[in-house]
Amino acid sequence: QLVESGGGSVQAGGSLRLSCAPSGYTVGPYCWGWFRQAPGNEREGVSSMNDIGGDKPTAYADSVKGRFTISKDNAKNALYLQMNSLKPEDTAMYYCAAFRVVTPGSCTRDHTAYDYWGQGTQVTVS
Repeated sequence: QLVESGGGSVQAGGSLRLSCAPSGYTVGPYCWGWFRQAPGNEREGVSSMNDIGGDKPTAYADSVKGRFTISKDNAKNALYLQMNSLKPEDTAMYYCAAFRVVTPGSCTRDHTAYDYWGQGTQVTVS
């Protein structure tokens, strides 16, 4: 089980940082992902990160490149999504997710590959 926090309401151009942490003990490595879903829309893969690899390969949706940054604090076993220059179209429920991984390289942003999910945190940009 994953637990997200950090959502809220912000004006366009503002910033938010989402956090995600497992609620219990975990044994990795994992691919980690941030996803979002607005009402009536498909779930979109925003960003992903692979635990394997010294540089922890990341991937981003084109719509958030240069504005969002995924990161992980291994000591806290916490995943983050720093969101800057927020736009109204970023408004959605944001979810973190993970699945066990055995190979290096970028992790997929296809939500069907992910096994573990959080409950979501709402981000509203006006």
